[in-house]
This record gives sequence, C-alpha cells and structure tokens, in this order.
Amino acid sequence: MMKANVKWVGDRTFVGTAGSGHAIAFGAAHGESGVKPGPSPMELLLLGTGGCSAYDVVHILERGREPVEDVEVQIEAERADTDPKVYKTIHMHFIIKGRGLNPAKAERAVSLSIEKYCSASAMMAATATLTHDFEIIETA
Repeated sequence: MMKANVKWVGDRTFVGTAGSGHAIAFGAAHGESGVKPGPSPMELLLLGTGGCSAYDVVHILERGREPVEDVEVQIEAERADTDPKVYKTIHMHFIIKGRGLNPAKAERAVSLSIEKYCSASAMMAATATLTHDFEIIETA
C-alpha cells in the first residue's frame, strides 16, 4: 500500500509528502501577487507521467545494453473545457541521447513504456488520447 499526505499551509499552497518522506510544495496562484508556490496538481500529473515513462525508457535501454546517456520527455496536453477538466490529449516527445543507439530499440522502449509498463500513462489513458514520438541525438 502506498501512502501520502497533503497539508494546506496557507493561501492556495499545499505541501505533499510521499510515503518515502519526500515533499513538494504545490498549488495555484492566489491573491493580488499571483505567485504560484509550485506546480499545480494537474501539472504534477503530467510530471509524474513523464517521469514514469522516462524511467521505463532508461531501464529498458540499459537492460538491452544500449549506450543511453540522457532521456528527456517534452509533454504537451489539452484539457477539457468543462469541469472536471480532465486531460483530453497528451503528447509525449522523447529525446534520447547516446552514442550509437539502435533506433528500433529506442522505439520499442518508448512504446513498451507507454503501452505496457508505465502505470501513470495507463491511468491517464482512461480519459486522454496518448500519443508519442521520439528522436535520437547522437553524442560524441
């Protein structure tokens, strides 16, 4: 069982603490200053999905003995216009860096993550159409 705690700390700011003990401030802009204390809850969902999938891609490529040096996921998403304003579309663009990476293995790693292993993308796919692509950047 996983556990987490979310505490309101003022204005529209909250601190979430994961069962691992790691904490993050999040919330929405509030008041005249309009200062955001951190990502919004919906942004955290995108970050979690990207992080879950990036982790998978690194793991799959390393297990396949591919010389992966870096993985970045750029995410664009659209939300519904009416409440509860769930994500309708999510596009994930993977930038995979390494020396002599096999494009077929990189494509397989990304697809396996999105379609099979990443539990966050599986949950997001319940309301959103998920698409993805990738590029490989050769390093020296």
